Amino acid sequence: MKAKQLFFLILFSVIISFTGFAQKKKQPNVLFIAIDDLRAELGTYGSEIVKSPNIDTLANVGVQFNHAYVQQAICGPSRASIMTGSYPETINVIDLFQDFRDNRPSIVTLPQHFKENGYETVYLGKVFHGVFTDDEMSWSRKPIKAKKDSNVPNIEGGYALAESQLMYLKNKVALEAKYGEKLIRENWLNKGPALESADVPDETYDDGYNTLSAIETLNDMVKNNDKPWFLALGFKKPHLDWIAPKKYWDMYDEAKIPIATQVNPPKDGATMGLSESLELRVSADMPKKGNFSPELQRQLRHGYYACISYIDAQVGKMIQALKDSGTYENTIIVLWSDHGFNLGEMGYWGKATNYEIATRVPFIISAPGITDKTKGQKANATVELIDLYPTLCDLAELNKPNHLEGESLVSILKKPKSKSKKPAFSVFPTPALREWAARPFTAPFRTTFFMPLIEKIETKIKLQMGEKWNRKTFEQFVMGYAMRTDDYRFVIWKDRRRPNNAPLYVELYDHKNDPNETINIANQNPTLVKELLEKFNKSYK
Repeated sequence: MKAKQLFFLILFSVIISFTGFAQKKKQPNVLFIAIDDLRAELGTYGSEIVKSPNIDTLANVGVQFNHAYVQQAICGPSRASIMTGSYPETINVIDLFQDFRDNRPSIVTLPQHFKENGYETVYLGKVFHGVFTDDEMSWSRKPIKAKKDSNVPNIEGGYALAESQLMYLKNKVALEAKYGEKLIRENWLNKGPALESADVPDETYDDGYNTLSAIETLNDMVKNNDKPWFLALGFKKPHLDWIAPKKYWDMYDEAKIPIATQVNPPKDGATMGLSESLELRVSADMPKKGNFSPELQRQLRHGYYACISYIDAQVGKMIQALKDSGTYENTIIVLWSDHGFNLGEMGYWGKATNYEIATRVPFIISAPGITDKTKGQKANATVELIDLYPTLCDLAELNKPNHLEGESLVSILKKPKSKSKKPAFSVFPTPALREWAARPFTAPFRTTFFMPLIEKIETKIKLQMGEKWNRKTFEQFVMGYAMRTDDYRFVIWKDRRRPNNAPLYVELYDHKNDPNETINIANQNPTLVKELLEKFNKSYK
């Protein structure tokens, strides 16, 4: 009898041990938060203006990367690069109209890899760009769409206010009458105002509604599915237009919002490296040429910051829902932006450059069991967002696909004071000669109200480049390659058809002494330029 009792006691202990082991080894979930056009200006990144308490709290429980860089400062290529773990040139996606599946049909995306390793994968909002959502290959299920309350107003053209909707419709009708519906539609010229502050619920706009839907989807997966999950929630703001519920505008005193003081392009910088703020100027109420007044600049910054606080509130709701679901302790949370945005710095409003403000982004990872001992620390090593794919593979203990070009950051998560292992690389094809989709100016586009600005741009480039100037070459084939080391930003402009030729133009910025990139010192430092060019040729894949 005693022997029988002893047998069952041992058996019970073994079962309990294996149960505990299984619980310990349960694969972590992933909450994958993507934010559009968010520059590294948050409370946790040192801003005294921006109110971002929820993202700041996330940084306090995870590790914040202070020097994280995207591989191209525009939505589509950046997101395709992050989601495939490949450089934009590798997948041949350098504008908004290219699908990585056309060029690399068998490449395995980040969510696809998790899906193929037993995860439920689902997205809401903007994760991939535009129509290239990769629904069939990357995602295992559809999200649950939340039911809207009856007090949520209808929107038109993205706007909630009647006056905004009217401006949008009037501008659309006027432009179509002048240029034709096809030109207006294909070039995204039918815009209303750049700003809107409406006293409406958060779910009036897509980001608030998608957050509610993400929460319902999360709860459904927790309740009805025993698989680990990969939930991607993509926010559209603070992308233009700067539209957010009024309560987020009310968080700021516009009169106290500072505007840019560095308002000139870099001295001796590449004239092909900066556009004329076309993406903002296309809005119906924005000046089509000339400078933006200080009053307008404050209004625009106010709108951008209000959008950040709106998104921050949605991040807070999502993380609270995670805690309420009981899955927080076993969920990796990663927050990233697809690129930054100049708010008047260098005299420019927009992304689409190879410079610091547009390529540096917020990047935060909280990983249970990994960042518990390093939470709240800030890593200063230079990293790239293509490093995210291999990092998540390591955190979830998945094998890494062979095509990945980034490097896992788990060692930095464990030791945030680690030094940089490599430079960060970004590319952009002649920003000054492409519209905000990174597509070369088309003949019809040149006939619009942007014609004087385009002529101004070309005149500056011709003057700088002299006999090297050729419109077709510079518009279609010249690529800017940026390499960010701990101390320098090095930008070379090359004809992609002749990669072994000497660069057409070189820029060098000393981040120890000139962090705002105000002076190109390449001509004064030929030896350093030669060293950095050799480093670029050896390091860039």
